[in-house]
Amino acid sequence: MGKLRRTVAVVDDDASLRRSVGRLLNAYGFLAMEYASAEAFLGRDPETPIGCLVLDIDLGGMSGIELQRRVKVAGLKLPVIFITALEDARLKTEAEQAGCIAYLRKPFAAAVLVDAVKRALGS
Repeated sequence: MGKLRRTVAVVDDDASLRRSVGRLLNAYGFLAMEYASAEAFLGRDPETPIGCLVLDIDLGGMSGIELQRRVKVAGLKLPVIFITALEDARLKTEAEQAGCIAYLRKPFAAAVLVDAVKRALGS
């Protein structure tokens, strides 16, 4: 029997980046589930097991940090990797205080993201 692939939810409103990250993660043996918004992620099938979130901070509707808060309030202990194009020290501090595994500025190296996902999943 093959090794089970760990599921990573990628939430980003930039379709091109979301697809690129999804393909990258799939190429490294993870199963990427892509969501265009925080609201789409919240509306997913709750039975779908998610190992960690790769989450854009600046989404069109609800922010990535607000989504992380909602996930915590719901009792889900999902490790989060924030990605952002914004250079904002306040947001970085807020994300780190919220307990993110990594805070990556776009564009980021593929290896840096893969290493962060591996840490998040404990592999």
